[in-house]
Amino acid sequence: MPTANIDALLAKADALIFDCDGTLIETASLYARAWASGFALSGKNMSADWYQARAGLSEYVLMDAFEEQHGVKLDREATVAKMRETFLNELALLREIVVVAAIARRNHGERPMAVASGGPAAIVEPSLKATGLYGLFDAVVTLDDVGRAKPAPDLFLEAARRLGVPPERCLVFEDSFQGIEAARQARMHVVDVAGLDIVP
Repeated sequence: MPTANIDALLAKADALIFDCDGTLIETASLYARAWASGFALSGKNMSADWYQARAGLSEYVLMDAFEEQHGVKLDREATVAKMRETFLNELALLREIVVVAAIARRNHGERPMAVASGGPAAIVEPSLKATGLYGLFDAVVTLDDVGRAKPAPDLFLEAARRLGVPPERCLVFEDSFQGIEAARQARMHVVDVAGLDIVP
């Protein structure tokens, strides 16, 4: 999306809402390794390509897909625990997505901002802190807060509620089809960051 178009959307927005994974922070490669370690408990291997095709899906949706494809029944609690342990042990490897993080930094203190992520707070908050982004936001909403993953609009609507701004006055930054659809269902304007010049 051309910079002029983003500037026009920013000019009309009273609040900004950012997805985390793949939007503010490059997490896909780390998540791929973390999920591989979790799924290995089932005796089945997960390829990085398999994860990349499903990046951005919430934990339970990803586990549903793995069970269906491999014909296994996961110990979900153990799988998630192992995945999260692996991820958190490698937080130092995370890098912000520069062009999107720069938008957040420029608007910090200028208008209310939130993160709305389909990930769990146990990963989202440490990821934001590890990259120095956490303090930019007035609210951080995760799947733990609403219980319904994108493309349902719940995450974005809860973020708007916490910011005290009507949904139609919010501008969302997203990287996934599910997230873009969720923003539209919430009646929010949305920037597809895949169209930006992203440098992790």
